[in-house]
Amino acid sequence: MTSRRDFLKTSALASTLLFVPRFLHRLDAQALPSLQDAGGRRLVVVQLSGGNDGLNTIVPYRNDLYYRARPTLALREQSGLLALEKDLALNPHMTALKGLYDQGRLTVLNSVGYPNPDRSHFRSMDIWQTGSAADEYLSTGWLGRYLDAACTGCATGHTGIEVDDTLSLAMKGHTRKGLALKNPKKLHEVTKSRLLTAASRETAPTGIGELDYLYKTLAETASSADYLYEKSKIYQSRTSYPNTEFAKSLKTTAELINSGLDTRVYYTSLTGFDTHVRQQEQQGKLLKDLSDGLGAFVEDLQQAGNLDSTLILVFSEFGRRVSQNASNGTDHGTANNVLLLGGQLRQPGVANNAPNLADLDAGDLRYQVDFRSVYAAVLRDWLGTDNQAIMSSSVAPLAGLV
Repeated sequence: MTSRRDFLKTSALASTLLFVPRFLHRLDAQALPSLQDAGGRRLVVVQLSGGNDGLNTIVPYRNDLYYRARPTLALREQSGLLALEKDLALNPHMTALKGLYDQGRLTVLNSVGYPNPDRSHFRSMDIWQTGSAADEYLSTGWLGRYLDAACTGCATGHTGIEVDDTLSLAMKGHTRKGLALKNPKKLHEVTKSRLLTAASRETAPTGIGELDYLYKTLAETASSADYLYEKSKIYQSRTSYPNTEFAKSLKTTAELINSGLDTRVYYTSLTGFDTHVRQQEQQGKLLKDLSDGLGAFVEDLQQAGNLDSTLILVFSEFGRRVSQNASNGTDHGTANNVLLLGGQLRQPGVANNAPNLADLDAGDLRYQVDFRSVYAAVLRDWLGTDNQAIMSSSVAPLAGLV
């Protein structure tokens, strides 16, 4: 057999490295994680990238100040708004979510944010993904640190899966990481290439840290890909999903969950919410994609008996300015709404008051709920772990949320 050093000296290794996708992250399939410590519960996080306009998502349709601030962009009752409670309504494109609200499957949190908000997409997303304060810079994500803590002292890490090509900062811990993949079949096909197969067999220590890590990563990834591919064949969804990339990612997530995969955290995203220009049409389409995709996802989980053990959290890195801009859109703002979906919600409906449009901070919404208190509640009350060991701040969990 070719030695490791000879193998690495050949041009074949260069080709191998060029074709190793960015989604090959560590996961040991020999001892996959158990859901027992979390009471059999799992978390699915949906990221709305670009800064979704919360005021035109959960609409304060009986507030005159809303219409004054948005003379052409405001959504009026006759446009088909879907009434909730507390003088709020869902965007008319979100009929599937309205159905879930009526069933007690949806919780709306208004004005979620943090002190001294940052309006940069990149920095604000880092803050939300790491669970940091505005003046705190962390290199690990809140879910990654959960993966670290959930497997203290065990041989292999509890893992999360991100249905995407790359792994978000949210899923990267100090010692554990999630696995990013578009679908199990494609990952399996990539790891079955001749060169990757040859490399993955070379697992004995070389004494060279970087090479040992490469071989170990390839071996673990190949093993993981085999396991995920075989598991994914157990359940093939019969639920009708929309023909969108977002819905496809949710379908993949549902198939993995319903196949019995022992994974605690799933992560996916929907992009395009940076609506500076002609917002109504663009946001309406995106909110329909979000609503219809989540509606199918919840139906899929419910039919398989997995909805009660699943919590879905939907967030965006910030909201938009209260007043519309000159391009019939909205600019970067601050506080926003967060949505929770599931079969065992403790506070279904609208959990807190609508944003106070009479008390703004230089034209922006003031936050009522610190997002870190939402994370802390999810960690402690849903996933059953020590939130203080994971969150760097001293923000208390939001009581009675999940």
